[in-house]
Amino acid sequence: LNPWDVMLCVSGTAIACENALVVAIICYSPALRTPMFVLVGSLATADLLAGLGLILNFVFQYVIRSETVSLLTVGFLVASFAASVSSLLAITVDRYLSLYNALTYYSERTVLCIHTMLAGAWGVSLCLGLLPVLGWNCLHDRTACSVVRPLTKSNVTLLSASFFLIFLIMLHLYIEICKIVCRHAHQIALQQHFLTASHYVATKKGVSTLAIILGTFGASWLPFAIYCVVGDPDYPSVYTYATLLPATYNSMINPIIYAYRNQEIQRSMWVLFCGCFQAKVSFRSRSPSDV
Repeated sequence: LNPWDVMLCVSGTAIACENALVVAIICYSPALRTPMFVLVGSLATADLLAGLGLILNFVFQYVIRSETVSLLTVGFLVASFAASVSSLLAITVDRYLSLYNALTYYSERTVLCIHTMLAGAWGVSLCLGLLPVLGWNCLHDRTACSVVRPLTKSNVTLLSASFFLIFLIMLHLYIEICKIVCRHAHQIALQQHFLTASHYVATKKGVSTLAIILGTFGASWLPFAIYCVVGDPDYPSVYTYATLLPATYNSMINPIIYAYRNQEIQRSMWVLFCGCFQAKVSFRSRSPSDV
């Protein structure tokens, strides 16, 4: 057994367990039906599928050796991780809209916008996953292989370019979010004639949280995306594993950042497992701008 494959399988198992719990909580709790939790549910579903894909890839690699199965597994992983990254972008857009259009955020138009974004994200992700299955692979031309077999160099270049574009959009939106948060804090300070310590701490905490979110995302995926572009298939496979494994950690960290830190999900977990609260207690979910 390749120890790197074992680590990827272990990572996939942890990812699947973490995100399966998030999906179960959101499906179980009627109160978690706001646009924010729809997006978190989409992210958890994508990461759950990615974790299952890593497990299946390990099983089929050592139990069922087949080119067809290999293509299906790789396509499944590409679609799942693409849906995960796309869901992160949708969450970022939603956070920006919740601040930029705060007065009209809780409206049917917002719900329609969220559903449209998710439909587009999953549709594009599915298409990206189908590309190697439909023939964009290097099974019959080894010279066209990339550092991720059986994907071609042009295929991983497309995937990397898509990631860089999404990362830049997220960076721009989070910078705009920071500007809006700081501007709101300044306006409150002017109304109260001074900036209180609580306002300063809250603003600093919000900006720090945004930096952690974007930094975690970039640190997880950027090394792998860059290596896919500059790497050569003749390089030792350990380089691919060493950059791919941290990328999977992003799906492991996502439920901690976007789900388990949320008070409503924490309360629903108690309802689901301990019955410490009444399941029918109503409460209003915070907006996604509460970072």
